[in-house]
Amino acid sequence: MAAAQDVRNRVPITGALMLATLMNTLDSTIANVALPHMQGSLSASPEQITWVLTSYILATAVATPLAGWLAQKIGRKTMLVYSIVGFTVASMLCGMAQTVDQMVAFRVLQGLAGAGLMPLSQSVMLDIFPMAMIPRVMSIWSAAVIMGPIIGPSLGGWITENMDWRWVFFINLPIGILAWLGVQNFMARDRGGRERPFDFIGFGGLIAFIVGLQMMLDRGPQKDWMESMEIWFYVAVSVAGLWVFVVQTATGKHPFFHRDLAKDRNFIGTTIFSFFTGVLLFSTSALLPSFMQNLLGYSAMHAGVVSMPRGIGSLIAFLLVPWFVVRFGARTSLVIGLVLNIVALWMMGGFNLQMTSTPFIVSGFIQGFGTGLLFSPLSTLAYATLDPVHRIEGTIVQTMGRSIGSSVGISVVQAMVIRDAAAVHSHLAGRMDPSSPVLQGVLPPLMSLQSLPGLSVLNGEVTRQSSMLGYVNIFSWMALATCVLLPLVLMLRRAAPIMREPGSAAHAD
Repeated sequence: MAAAQDVRNRVPITGALMLATLMNTLDSTIANVALPHMQGSLSASPEQITWVLTSYILATAVATPLAGWLAQKIGRKTMLVYSIVGFTVASMLCGMAQTVDQMVAFRVLQGLAGAGLMPLSQSVMLDIFPMAMIPRVMSIWSAAVIMGPIIGPSLGGWITENMDWRWVFFINLPIGILAWLGVQNFMARDRGGRERPFDFIGFGGLIAFIVGLQMMLDRGPQKDWMESMEIWFYVAVSVAGLWVFVVQTATGKHPFFHRDLAKDRNFIGTTIFSFFTGVLLFSTSALLPSFMQNLLGYSAMHAGVVSMPRGIGSLIAFLLVPWFVVRFGARTSLVIGLVLNIVALWMMGGFNLQMTSTPFIVSGFIQGFGTGLLFSPLSTLAYATLDPVHRIEGTIVQTMGRSIGSSVGISVVQAMVIRDAAAVHSHLAGRMDPSSPVLQGVLPPLMSLQSLPGLSVLNGEVTRQSSMLGYVNIFSWMALATCVLLPLVLMLRRAAPIMREPGSAAHAD
């Protein structure tokens, strides 16, 4: 139950929690466009610099389930304060890093400190607002969740081009201070001490599963997947960890996650839905900036500006989603959001190298609007039938599922783009016969097959065309795969009492 002080101060508390959530989600993407600048400044190899992103994802995924247990032990307010301060300090250290090893270490600290910000913020807001207001509250909270990944690339591009890449981390200082002041001054302190005995076996199995899976996906493309013993080792670690975690959760006296969570159909359904949403939808945010910059020659700033309609679409959806949920129901809102995402991904499957920015803008707006319609209904349905005592653990599980889905999706689609591009390149290059009269009559002199400079230019164009086909193929497959999510909506129960407006008969009853 929420303290009376928290209910009185729920507006400033909500503002502080949204700032903390925005700071956390913003940092998951804002560094992407600055990676080339970091690589030169830190004298890092391409493989080393990718750990700036991977280390953050791994640390966040590992620490997320632990955050719920700690919040119950020491209290939510104390845990939130430690998380905000720790994340802000780690951000400052990232901005001051002088070597790639320091940067990776500080990014790990960032992930560990910020892992609990999103789930704890959500659980607090679920407690301090009445259930009738949950659809509207979740749409407001979801704005902070989704806006970070959306505005991160554009903001990071502007900062990198006009200031210095270190400011993509320093920008967290004022946000972190405001969030800390809000939580410290307005939120009531709870004593904690409600934790169950810690399940070290289950937690160890969960860590092994997450780390093994992510390492397999990150290293697989470089090591030719199952041709490498290193990848087989990661597979074995991941499978063994998952087996230990499942068995311990099913049979342990005090499992890491309460078994009641698995008994709630809505919670299980929305968690599965969140995982696949992360796999299929968030990976486009990682693909499009590289597509624009590497194939179409956009600057970081230009790519960010073209991405802005995605954020505008999401903002409009966040404003309309309470009306959608009340008018059509949460399940129908999910269907509408999925259909819009399918339309947008299908449009992306028709991209070409001669197009203007208009297809990016239109498809981005549609996908942003569709994605904005997913978060609030998912949160509403997830907790409509779940016992309030399990809300902290519930938010932890859902956040972890969405995070793992996002990291898995990004790794998988990037690997598929590289694989398809290589296959197309090999096919096209095999047809480049210098003696072919057809090619000699078609190719411009700059791409002459009879000279080394001409062959080099031609190879560059073939590589560009191959990469283009790799991108559009994966967008088309993602559109088809998103269709698979539609039947999952049927698993979810209606949450009619929560969806009614305050003046309705159901609410009065």
